[in-house]
Amino acid sequence: MTIRVIIVDDQTMVRAGFAALLNAQSDIDVVGEAPDGKKGVEVSRSTHPDVVLMDVRMPEMDGLAAAQELLEPPPGVVHRPKVLMLTTFDIDDYVYAALRAGASGFLLKDAPPADLISAVRVVAAGEALLAPTVTKRLIADFARTRPKRKDLSPELKSLTPRELEVLEEIARGLSNQEIAEKLVLAEQTVKTHVGRVLAKLGLRDRAQAVIFAYESGLVTPGGQ
Repeated sequence: MTIRVIIVDDQTMVRAGFAALLNAQSDIDVVGEAPDGKKGVEVSRSTHPDVVLMDVRMPEMDGLAAAQELLEPPPGVVHRPKVLMLTTFDIDDYVYAALRAGASGFLLKDAPPADLISAVRVVAAGEALLAPTVTKRLIADFARTRPKRKDLSPELKSLTPRELEVLEEIARGLSNQEIAEKLVLAEQTVKTHVGRVLAKLGLRDRAQAVIFAYESGLVTPGGQ
């Protein structure tokens, strides 16, 4: 199945470069582009892409506001694409807010071309793209601004002990393969546990699972 993508960025050359790179892939089709968040929302609503590559800082409407429009559409709008945020900075004030809004990942604009292609495929498949630098940024944000919780969220009671273990490792930024090795499980088993954790907690993806793990008190910044 072909992955439909739109590119939202205020730099024409960036849009052109990304479009050329992605259109060269047999399984990816760039179906639209826009120079700002407002037009990006309009293009998305008319083209129904699977993935929106969204720049963070743009005129008219920034990427965060546009992502929120797409991920929390008004009544009557059914389509909700995956949103992959793009930025020039790995430490960006919008990282936490974008993931909270439901973005599926964060990618640096200067990442290797292969990383961009892979990111589109990963996000289209329903996974989250959460690079180690982003995970560290989230943890630092919690450590700096949020008091430690003394009690665990009651929502965690719906998880089995093994699912709690898996959620902890997700929060520490481990991939399914790394979790499988650490917990001595089959990777497919880990994938099943991850799916159950997301379903039970009503979370969209791993990015939101990381945030939930810290906000619920399951994992604390600096904790092992």
